[in-house]
Amino acid sequence: MKDIEDLFGKAIGEIERMLNTKTVVGEPITVDGHTLIPLISVGFGFGFGAGEGTDPKKGAGTGGGAAGGGGVKPVALVIVGKDGVRVETVKGGAASLVDKLADVAVKFAPAKAANG
Repeated sequence: MKDIEDLFGKAIGEIERMLNTKTVVGEPITVDGHTLIPLISVGFGFGFGAGEGTDPKKGAGTGGGAAGGGGVKPVALVIVGKDGVRVETVKGGAASLVDKLADVAVKFAPAKAANG
């Protein structure tokens, strides 16, 4: 049972280490005077099991197991510029985030060309 408790403690420690503000708020990207900040959703799940005891017919028995999984996905893009701050939602994961970044870049490019 001690081994399972140690395994559980290590798993929780790793999750705590991975989850911080840099995990859910991405690194800012600057494009033509606008700062783009990705916001990310993080999810984890895990389970543990253990067994002990003896079977009089087969001898001593032990057991243990652990499984887990996790995922991250972009959910929004914060856009900070001279005109203020706005939040654009991202639907469809990373591919959609790339599309959203491209859309933002296209919106800023004509303004720069006109003012350029």
